[in-house]
Amino acid sequence: MTATGHAVIGTLIAAKIPDPTIAIPLAVLSHIAADYFPHWDIGIGRDTKTQRQFFARGFYDVSIGFILSYLLIQFLFPQTNLVYAFVMIISAQFFDWITSPYLFFNCNFPPFIWFYKFQKKFDRPLDMPWGVIGQVAVLIGLIFLALNF
Repeated sequence: MTATGHAVIGTLIAAKIPDPTIAIPLAVLSHIAADYFPHWDIGIGRDTKTQRQFFARGFYDVSIGFILSYLLIQFLFPQTNLVYAFVMIISAQFFDWITSPYLFFNCNFPPFIWFYKFQKKFDRPLDMPWGVIGQVAVLIGLIFLALNF
């Protein structure tokens, strides 16, 4: 799933679960569940992109995730503390952050390689358009559930 997708899920967890002892582990585990769902992300076709293109797309993805999360909080979940939401977003993106040194800076040594190999075990990439369509549908469904329950 994209960093944006993980950010939305982290935001929803922050909005609905005020206890960080429950929310942080749930946010970290949500990454595994979200990546297990067939999805598109910027890593698909990485071998056809330059390192600079790959990094730029990752930067845009993370930026869009934070902007979208902020908008969700402002318009749909205004009771949510922004700092708490930030912690949940980073927690939901944890596996992507911990593998970033391996992916972007060729840090091919522990612990980065360990987390990369672990993450690949549950990653289910799906190319466009279905990888994006399915991801958007899941996120809209989760937003709907969070608003109504």
